[in-house]
Amino acid sequence: MSKYVLLTLLLAAPVLAQSQPPDLRTAAGCGPATTEFDVTTDKHQHAVAQPESGKALIYVIEDVRNPQAMSFGKVTTRVGLDGSWVGANHGNSYLSFAAEPGQHSMCTDWQYFLKRAQKLSGAADLTLEAGKTYYYRSEVTIPSNGRGDDVGNGQEGQVKLTAVDPSEGLLLISRSASSTWKARK
Repeated sequence: MSKYVLLTLLLAAPVLAQSQPPDLRTAAGCGPATTEFDVTTDKHQHAVAQPESGKALIYVIEDVRNPQAMSFGKVTTRVGLDGSWVGANHGNSYLSFAAEPGQHSMCTDWQYFLKRAQKLSGAADLTLEAGKTYYYRSEVTIPSNGRGDDVGNGQEGQVKLTAVDPSEGLLLISRSASSTWKARK
């Protein structure tokens, strides 16, 4: 009897040793869903930097689309690269970060207290070259009632992440606030 138990355990060992399936949000570039950020913005600063030696520089500009923005307030979006958060924007603002050259996955999602709205996110694949600067627009469309509580009820909001050319990126930065952030504990 013990030979059968031992044989079963030996045959089952490879199955038990297999790792869990990958988290698809992480594979798309997002960081942990539980991480939240506090963001401050400065609408008077519009500095554009040069990439550090051997790295690429990425700007992500949040562009909120909502005709009723005053009734909603500002949206906070988190920005992730290769499964880790690199920062956050709040309202019409931008952030920048350096990255290694090569293939990457970038994600941006809506940090919001309603679970339905937290599913609003966008992602993009990037191929970065050292010494180059890249610009991405994180376009947030707020649901029609302006509060976000109708997400999932036929009034979907949207977060869309798209590359923009350098001239468009500079124009977006010129009318946006710069973001600084810290993760909440």
